[in-house]
Amino acid sequence: MHRTSRFVTIFATVALLALAATPAITGGSPPSGVVQASQTNAQYASSGSGVVAVSATTQRVSCYRPLVPHAANDGPNDGYTGETECPGATTGETLGPYPTQAGANPGYPAASAMLVKDHSESDIRVDPLNAMHLIGTSKWFVSAEGYNHLLGFYESFDGGATWPVQGHIPGYEGWTDNTDPIGAFDRYGNFYVLNLPYQFFYNADGTHNFAINPNKEPNPSQPPQAISMSVRPHGAATATDWLVTHDGHPDIVAAYPNKGNEPDKQWLAIDRNPASAFVDRVYAMWVDFTGCCTPHPVVSWATALPDGTHTDWSTPVKLPVGSAMPQGATYLLPHVAPDGALWTTLTNSGPAHQFASDKIIIDRSNDGGATWTIAGVVADDIVAPPFRYPNTTFRDGILNSFAVGPTAVGGHFPLYVAYEDAGSGLTSVLLTASYDDGVHWSTPIQVNDNPAPADAFQPSVATAANDTVAVAFYDRRLACPAMGTAEAVAAGIGLDQTNPRYAATPPYGAANYCVNASIQFYGATLGAVGNNVRLSPNTFDPQLNAPHTGCASCLGTFLGDYFGLDTAGTTAFVTFVSTYDAGANPHHYQQQIVASIAIP
Repeated sequence: MHRTSRFVTIFATVALLALAATPAITGGSPPSGVVQASQTNAQYASSGSGVVAVSATTQRVSCYRPLVPHAANDGPNDGYTGETECPGATTGETLGPYPTQAGANPGYPAASAMLVKDHSESDIRVDPLNAMHLIGTSKWFVSAEGYNHLLGFYESFDGGATWPVQGHIPGYEGWTDNTDPIGAFDRYGNFYVLNLPYQFFYNADGTHNFAINPNKEPNPSQPPQAISMSVRPHGAATATDWLVTHDGHPDIVAAYPNKGNEPDKQWLAIDRNPASAFVDRVYAMWVDFTGCCTPHPVVSWATALPDGTHTDWSTPVKLPVGSAMPQGATYLLPHVAPDGALWTTLTNSGPAHQFASDKIIIDRSNDGGATWTIAGVVADDIVAPPFRYPNTTFRDGILNSFAVGPTAVGGHFPLYVAYEDAGSGLTSVLLTASYDDGVHWSTPIQVNDNPAPADAFQPSVATAANDTVAVAFYDRRLACPAMGTAEAVAAGIGLDQTNPRYAATPPYGAANYCVNASIQFYGATLGAVGNNVRLSPNTFDPQLNAPHTGCASCLGTFLGDYFGLDTAGTTAFVTFVSTYDAGANPHHYQQQIVASIAIP
């Protein structure tokens, strides 16, 4: 994140309004604060009767040999346990050393494989050839204290009931970290993951050192940072069945060998429409941060082939931000409309306004990414969420999410953007739509329907085949479990003993502290279908085993920058973090929960 920390104290008086069948379309900057009818906390707590939720990443053991070992241990507070050697029973992944680690400096890689404990950040995708086949991806941590992770995956062949194939995604173990999980299936059933591998080593105080120096880098045989691709071909059956090279080399879309260019926030989309002029085009988008914090958005593409290989990557093309965002833009979220048009939102975090306000615009390409136009402004003067949410230490994530509707409304495919806004004091999730190709946007609706103030954050929006719009998000309306209850024991509240942002630890009964996951459904024109539904079976404590982004003793921790959501037929699939122990997570590690719910 490139946003300055601050506490927003802007409050707005909001009336509860009944939703019209079709929201008003406004020009310019639409007002925020339209709230759908709330429900009581008791109603919300019991609303998940139709949800099926399983803990996916507790079902198998995974290990890998990290490039850079790290021995820090913050335990017993918050349940931390440091690094642990692999117990030996894994799902068949290779335990290293790995080919890309061959040129490492002395002292690297680690002497042995380590156990994967935590699984931050969430993405999930459904195979277009088989709705029972799901692949989720997340960060795969061997050291939460050191923020030491690769990307990992978990795969189901029975609609999410069981997850028999899991492991780290191979091919990029020659970098310290791989980050930002985002995947997409092509129309042949091959699964693409766009990766961001990067190098660092640990200073004596445990902080991260990104020095670009062949004598200091852990592995000077690889570029310090890169945007890269991994493909799991259709029919793959084992943890190691991945295509990670192109023309005999790591499948790198773009390499960044020099300091001062920092790639980040990559995203992926694939055109699966046989009628499109650009069918099978794989779009890879990311930003290159230069200087302090100026993001330059770019896109590169290749053509997916039936066997899981692809053509060469194109030279990256810059996306326009125009006078609307002179400081650049980030959070690229490409989607392909049924007519082949390529869309993406771009977000500016307002350095000219001390990062206290955000702006979202939308770009469009009609020629497969070669040229672009700015279609319109989605929202302006968004009151930015705090860098860290009140009471806890985990940081804010990506501001917004974007989706395209499958059916034209008035001759245009609907565009939907869900985003965070802290204009009412705490953070809420707002939703807006455009029905004229991004020129005008509807008055934003507040998605979270909590009756009392509480944070809602990290929204993910998706559309279903029947035009239903789904928005999933993290939710803090329910208090932490009370002392002396079985729920508090299973949530591990007693382990949360020292928190620099909350004095009354353990946080039994704390408000706006513990976390659940929620979903809300809408019609194509944003008429609400029912109320928020609780997806998480149990409230969890986000402080437990939360990875430390800076150093083991540093304040900041991590839950994820975004939230996994996809649809298939009449079902929505959601993946998110939980530290709750329902019987298979006694150490309260960050695990990935996968929930499914019928789409109304």
